Amino acid sequence: MNWYKPLESIEIVLAGLFLLFYMLYLIRVIRVANALNTGFYAVFYKILLRTVYFALIIIALLGPSFGESSKEIRSIGKDIYIAVDLSESMNAFDIQPTRLEKLKFELKNIVESFNSDRIGLIIFSSEAFVQCPLTYDQSALHLFIEGLSTHLVPNTGTDFGPPLRMALVKLEDEESLVTQQKSKIIIMISDGEDFGDDTESIASEVENSGIKLFTLGIGTNKGSKIMTRRGFKKKQDGTDVISKLNSVSLKSLALKSGGKYFEINESKNDVTRLINTIGLVEGELRESRKLDVSDNKYYYFLGLALFLIVLDILIGFKTIRI
Repeated sequence: MNWYKPLESIEIVLAGLFLLFYMLYLIRVIRVANALNTGFYAVFYKILLRTVYFALIIIALLGPSFGESSKEIRSIGKDIYIAVDLSESMNAFDIQPTRLEKLKFELKNIVESFNSDRIGLIIFSSEAFVQCPLTYDQSALHLFIEGLSTHLVPNTGTDFGPPLRMALVKLEDEESLVTQQKSKIIIMISDGEDFGDDTESIASEVENSGIKLFTLGIGTNKGSKIMTRRGFKKKQDGTDVISKLNSVSLKSLALKSGGKYFEINESKNDVTRLINTIGLVEGELRESRKLDVSDNKYYYFLGLALFLIVLDILIGFKTIRI
């Protein structure tokens, strides 16, 4: 027999108090019986009964486990690559405090929602880089997300092709723990227009691969100025650049790949919908193990103790006969 917890001071104290008070009670009964010159032996039946159910309660608290049973442990998960646009337009503040800061907050919510899945991070503008490979380590992911900045990538335009190609290659890597394409996901996040030439062909490859692609646009149709280190970004004629959300490219990308488009703007936030949609994607069984475990049978002892308590209440003995 195994025990859920060892005998500790609380159980010892309870047993000691039980013995102390019952000894005091017994001494009082014996004194009264001797003074009245009567028998008192019936009191020992009560002592026996109460000692038994008190001991049963103590045993139940310790959690006795016996008997063998088999329990299946299954590990099911997905592989998710998140591609984040870090072009200068992500510093626009039509989404407070800025598009990028808002996105960083939402990315942490996405990561926390899929703690049993492997998540990787790709950053891009005109080029793409793996910021964090696929990992279960949420602490590392949070650190990488917190460090996202538009200064991490060259700012010469936005091209969806490189991050899509990189995510596709990484997810199709033969060393990937997930082999089913339906359990692999790409999330493309941007605020701007795609200036790449081969995005359409790569989107077709993603669709043919069976990998799920979701796009998330962030920004507003009204737009705002873009803050840089030297002030607001300006055009060649000296006027301020106004960055507006261009959702056409993201919607087109989602449509061509059979995915879905989501948006964060001044009036709505589709991140919860995105999380729920990804949650509906079937994960792959990575590992299945059977463990032999012992069941905690405390309820047998507790049930018998309760029965004896009821019996104690219903059945009375005359401890002193006059």
